[in-house]
Order: sequence, then structure tokens, then C-alpha cells
Amino acid sequence: MSRILVTTPIPDPGMEILAAAGEVEVISLDHAGLFEKCASGKYAVVVSQLRDRFDAELLASARLTGISNYAVGFDNIDIAAATARGITVANTPGVLTDSTADVALLLMLSTARRVIEADNFVRAGAFTGWEPELMLGSDVSGRVLGLAGFGRIARATARRALGFGMTVKFCPRPPSDREVSETELGEFAGRVDHVSWDELVETSDFLSLHVPLSESTHHLVDVRVLHAMKNSAILINTARGPVVDEAALVTALREKVIAGAGLDVYEAEPALAPGLAGLPNTVLLPHVGSATVAVRSEMARLCAENAAAMVTGTPPPHAVNPQAWSDPR
Repeated sequence: MSRILVTTPIPDPGMEILAAAGEVEVISLDHAGLFEKCASGKYAVVVSQLRDRFDAELLASARLTGISNYAVGFDNIDIAAATARGITVANTPGVLTDSTADVALLLMLSTARRVIEADNFVRAGAFTGWEPELMLGSDVSGRVLGLAGFGRIARATARRALGFGMTVKFCPRPPSDREVSETELGEFAGRVDHVSWDELVETSDFLSLHVPLSESTHHLVDVRVLHAMKNSAILINTARGPVVDEAALVTALREKVIAGAGLDVYEAEPALAPGLAGLPNTVLLPHVGSATVAVRSEMARLCAENAAAMVTGTPPPHAVNPQAWSDPR
């Protein structure tokens, strides 16, 4: 049987599917250890996590059929280098759209209404009764939501925001742009406004990020963008941490350049930029956009089925780079 390296156990039914497909070894590895295991020739497939980094140097010496990433995103893997080596990369698309959109809305509501501050206030015994100006926050209904990107998660977020009576604007491919037809907008035609990146930044009460991490989106939100936002605006990030210059964000929050931030991802995850954790005008979640029992289970199924297909000589159902596939048998 082919051997499968699993860097972190995945939920049911993932491990059962993997065990039926090959000999499974679960080993927690740092980057050097991952490099060594991938180069050893002992494993056909690696079942990986976002924290496992497959850079060009590692992939150049890797002797693998494929990598099955337990995630929708795959910015931890150099896809071009993997493809050049004939290493197929697979992911788990289409399963966390609603759960991540729920978290985006959660971050908007909880940051605007100061939920974490209020909860801590009550738990500390400081609540002595209703007061006219106690824990005043900002409205969500009637405000402008700006969506950076307009893929599946952004659209699901828009659907929720429209239900809250928000005005929704979007820029489909910031910092640049592209045409979006009425047909492509579908249910959102006439209900959302397509604007430039600069206009989105300048007019949004909530700026929510829904872009993949790439060279063009690295530090998409930087000092310039933060200073162009409204002083009353709140930044929401459920995409990837490095899309935001986190050090610049800390300064902007501390100096009230913007009103607040709700974050589920971080630039140097799991580390936070110095000073971020101490800011009261933030809500900070531990990358839980997909963290429901049902979603993580479905991700595990897709991830394991990708790996099982590759070790048994079948193209994986969710290949990121299908051109890299060759039958290993």
C-alpha cells in the first residue's frame, strides 16, 4: 500500500478514508522535518495544513505524487514549483462559504457594538445598571458595506448584509478592477454597486476583505488605505492575514485613524503584531471561519478523498493544478 504522511490528524471521516487507501503516518513536523520527509521517497501523498510551507526549495527535492491541503486556500504551497515537479496539489473548495460569511457578519456586529468590551465589563462586576451612554457603539443597519473581492464568500456576506438593510458596494479584483456584467451579478443585479477600489475604501463604513493572497493583494490594506478610510470605519478580515499591513493597522487603531477592526486571520499567524491584543477597539478570533463541526467534517472528507485518489492512481477530484497529474502506477 502507498504511504500517506499526515502532518495533523483531520476530523472524521477523513482519517478512516485515508486508512482505507494506504498506510498512514501522522507526524507533527517543523519546516526542516517536512523537507526531510518529502524528500525521503517514503510517501506518495502529504495531507497538509495551512501552516505547512511547501516552498520552491522543498518542492525541488520532494519525491511526492501529490499534496492534499486541508483548506480551501493554498498560498502555503508554491503551485508553480509543484507543477514543474509533477506534484499535484488539491484543496477543499466550496464547503466553507456560509460559515465564513457568518463570521464576517459576526465580526461586523461584535466590533460595531463593542461586544467583547461589554462582556468583559459585565464579567468584571462593573455593570451597575442601565446608563444612557453606557457602551455606545455604532449601527450596522443602514450603513455601507464595502466588499474587497466578489467571490463566493463575499457574495454570501453581501446576501446577509442586504438582509440587515445595509448598502453593499464591491470591487471585484482590488487594487485593480474588471467588468462585471448583469448576468454575472445574477441575484445581486441592481442590489449592489460596483465601484473602484479607491471609492470603496473612501466610502465604506465596513470594509470587508475577501481576496486571495497574491503579490497584488499582499498589504492591500496599508498605511495609505487606512488613512483613506473613514475615521468611523471598521476593517473586517476573514481572508488572509498578510492582505493587511498589521503593524500599520495597530498604529491606525491606536491613533483612531479608523474606529475598529474585526480579524480572524493575522499576518504572522499565530503571532500578533505587537500591541494588537491590547487594543479595545478590536475583536480577534483564532482563524475560526470554517470552524463548525459540519464544515470541518466535510473538509476532511474532501481532503481525504483527494489524497486517496492520488495514492490509488486516480486524478484527485479537486486538483488546483490538474496539469501536473500523471498516473503514479
